[in-house]
Amino acid sequence: MQLSTFTDYTMRTLVYLGLQQGKLVTIASIAKAYEISENHLMKVVYQLGQGGYVETVRGKGGGLRLAREASSINIGELIRQTEGNVSLLECLDGESTCCIQSACKLQDILREAQDAMYAVLSRYTLADLLRQNEPLALIFMNKNAKKPELGQS
Repeated sequence: MQLSTFTDYTMRTLVYLGLQQGKLVTIASIAKAYEISENHLMKVVYQLGQGGYVETVRGKGGGLRLAREASSINIGELIRQTEGNVSLLECLDGESTCCIQSACKLQDILREAQDAMYAVLSRYTLADLLRQNEPLALIFMNKNAKKPELGQS
């Protein structure tokens, strides 16, 4: 299973905001830090706002920040929300055109694997991703450092 770009950008946004420790940041700054599309990120931020994960402040000096503590943002719950009802195979949802579904043992194995994946993800919060993560913060600091223009030292 591969997570969607939407889920990927959701996680990246929350990590970035978590590292900012409550400071307001712009969508443009997040997009620049990750070198991703601002337009796509706007959709992600909108959904995060609707879900109560981020707070947005409009106007001059506005931006966004986490709306709740990183320790209350469960990774498994978040991924289930952003991915929707996605199963490894359609038969795991009960709706399938497969002629062997009634006797197939693979669906039980895949359902167990899918449940195990979400069980592992649900053991972690955003705070776990941020804990002792100075190397990640340094990456963003170095990306935001002004690079000298050509011909200057």
